[in-house]
Amino acid sequence: MAAAFLGRINFTAWMIFVPFWITFSYVVGAFSLWGGGFLATMGVIDYSGGYVIHVSSGTAGFVGAWWIGPRLAKDREDFQPNNVLMVLVGAGILWIGWNGFNGGDPYAASTDAGVAVLNTNICTAMSLLTWTIWDIVYHKKPSVIGAVNGLICGLVAITPAAGVIDGWAAIVMGILSGSIPWFSMNITAKYFRIFTIVDDCLGIFHTHAVAGFVGGMFTGVFATPDGCAAYGLTNPGGAIAGNWKQVWLQLVGALFIIALNIVMTSIIFGLLGLVIPLRMSDAALEIGDDAVHGEEAYAIFHDGQRSLLYGDTERHHVNGGGEMGHMNVTEGIPVNQDDRMGTGSVRKDSPVSGEELKQE
Repeated sequence: MAAAFLGRINFTAWMIFVPFWITFSYVVGAFSLWGGGFLATMGVIDYSGGYVIHVSSGTAGFVGAWWIGPRLAKDREDFQPNNVLMVLVGAGILWIGWNGFNGGDPYAASTDAGVAVLNTNICTAMSLLTWTIWDIVYHKKPSVIGAVNGLICGLVAITPAAGVIDGWAAIVMGILSGSIPWFSMNITAKYFRIFTIVDDCLGIFHTHAVAGFVGGMFTGVFATPDGCAAYGLTNPGGAIAGNWKQVWLQLVGALFIIALNIVMTSIIFGLLGLVIPLRMSDAALEIGDDAVHGEEAYAIFHDGQRSLLYGDTERHHVNGGGEMGHMNVTEGIPVNQDDRMGTGSVRKDSPVSGEELKQE
């Protein structure tokens, strides 16, 4: 969800929002599907959290992005990846970890756990390849970032189905998860104004909400009686086993999770916005949202530190022995030790006012 809010959310607002959202949205959805709640009683299948985790976070991310507001226009127009190689490293770690995420759900080294791991890798690989093919066909280039999006969509889509479908169905789901979210992100988003208004920074709606919905719905199609029984479910399989009711149940489950997150996210952000700003000010964003932490993410050439508290508007060198006592010089203007001790005073040349700092 956080990826939808990047580049402008007030960090304090984020810290307050998270525990409230977990308590009043995530926990409610988790109980309804996993804790013996009404969706579990009805027979909705969510093997590892396609609905509980991904549809919920994708929906909440999109709704929250609307409440917070967009990034600066220049950031939306030119938002290049910082390090594609590290993106690949992170995606690889994520893929490896997902084997435990899905394979660990039976809480045993069982046949069902093995099936879940196998299906996870099959679906993800197929989704990655499918997304890449669509990139080549439409954009004429095999995008690495696109491949990672396809990978994530495959992981998300297989999550609700991992241990209850056959291997061939995992292949089909991989093709679907590499296609439907791709069209959602690359085609549909261009024709619906809502996607222009709402600044979903990393496209979480497409890779999580859409992919999770696809996975959940086709769980209702491809679930097998043996797969359900192996996981301890009494469901007689999905549509391929003649149980078309399962498709309807999966739709009900998805709609409930979507509605829950629209309502709860709106209530939490709406009330929170009455107390503190949800978005950093434009002046603060001009400096850089990372400066709110008082650190440079990539001080490769001794770039030093920037901080809204000290009115820094550009990167500069730091001299001295640490946060409690060093001198920070920009254009020959020193910052005294009291500032570094946390008084929050602002230099006269600072473009950020004291009032804005209090808000941030």
